[in-house]
Amino acid sequence: MARKRNKRNSPTLWYIVVIIALVAAGLSYWQESNDGARQDKQAESFAATVPMESDASASEVLPTEGWELAQVDSACAEQIIVHTGYTVSYNPLLMVPNWVAYELTDAETSGEGKRSDHFLPDPLVEGDAVVSADYKSSGYDRGHMAPAGDMKWSEQAMKESFYMTNMCPQLHNVNAGDWKELEDLARSWAKQYGNIYITCGPIVEENHQTIGTTRKIAVPAAFYKVFLRRTDDGWRSIGFVLPNRAGSRPLLTYIASVDEIEALTGIDFFYSLPDDVEETIEAQCEPASWALSRKAQ
Repeated sequence: MARKRNKRNSPTLWYIVVIIALVAAGLSYWQESNDGARQDKQAESFAATVPMESDASASEVLPTEGWELAQVDSACAEQIIVHTGYTVSYNPLLMVPNWVAYELTDAETSGEGKRSDHFLPDPLVEGDAVVSADYKSSGYDRGHMAPAGDMKWSEQAMKESFYMTNMCPQLHNVNAGDWKELEDLARSWAKQYGNIYITCGPIVEENHQTIGTTRKIAVPAAFYKVFLRRTDDGWRSIGFVLPNRAGSRPLLTYIASVDEIEALTGIDFFYSLPDDVEETIEAQCEPASWALSRKAQ
């Protein structure tokens, strides 16, 4: 009778073991290669969010976040606070913002978020925070810098737009008049161009008035708003300065270049742009490139 082969000595079993080992090694190599490719892709994506050097042409500037952000002079008091819909450079000495900045897209011009109308102290303020009652009987509105109408896309953004760090003492005639008209114009631009970058805030003179008893809140002499947008061949910017006094005039009356507003405020707008691009567009003031001849007269 023939003896049965011992399975432990079977060559078929060894073949199977070798094949399994080779497959496992192959899978491990593929996984490492795939992870490396993924890391390379992530690095490329990260690099694409960084602005190019200052010698880049306007058309070569890569998209990024934060084009709307600004820088104040080093001697200016500020606390940077980031909220859902906007960023604010808050001045704890003047108790108004130095600037408020945000991107507004076409999609963000509409939404289900209902106007809050609950003016609240900003929970992120370091130290004494302005409260709604500080404006009582002052003769001034709690004037939004980043308007509630631009925050309907998110209930949280809407709520935070009523934080007092986003407010300035503003005459009602301005708040409900030319300033509101400028806010409406901004939304029409966001719809028309797809997205725009907005930075706005008060212009406070050295010998300014104040409101409030417990907290002294500076009353601005005027308000500024600057805009930036990307075009097929580069960038465009434009600015406005609205006095904080009664009266109503066409928006074209208030137009100024970004350079002129920087001189008034001491703030460096759109500093993330390459220097040559920033210098070129901030010196320009071309209403026609923003279709203002049709919109603001």
